[in-house]
Amino acid sequence: MRILFDQGVPRGLAASLQSHDVTEARKLKWERISNGALLKLAEDAGFDLLVTTDKNVRYQQNLSDRKISIVVLGQSPWWLVRQNLVGRLSPR
Repeated sequence: MRILFDQGVPRGLAASLQSHDVTEARKLKWERISNGALLKLAEDAGFDLLVTTDKNVRYQQNLSDRKISIVVLGQSPWWLVRQNLVGRLSPR
């Protein structure tokens, strides 16, 4: 699975997802791109999942026709995020 980390996603999460191809938006110089354009770029680049901390993305964007999945991280403790996200993305 190809995963894109938006600005604000804890870097340590990538180490927990080693069986996936994880890329940070800043490494692609996409950290300042607006959500709509970022979603389009990510889909066009073949990403399967966008992980973001932007809780307003669902209100700001029409997500019904998107090909990419989106996970919005809340302010949960780091151990809880890792346990739940990694558990759901582990290969079966």
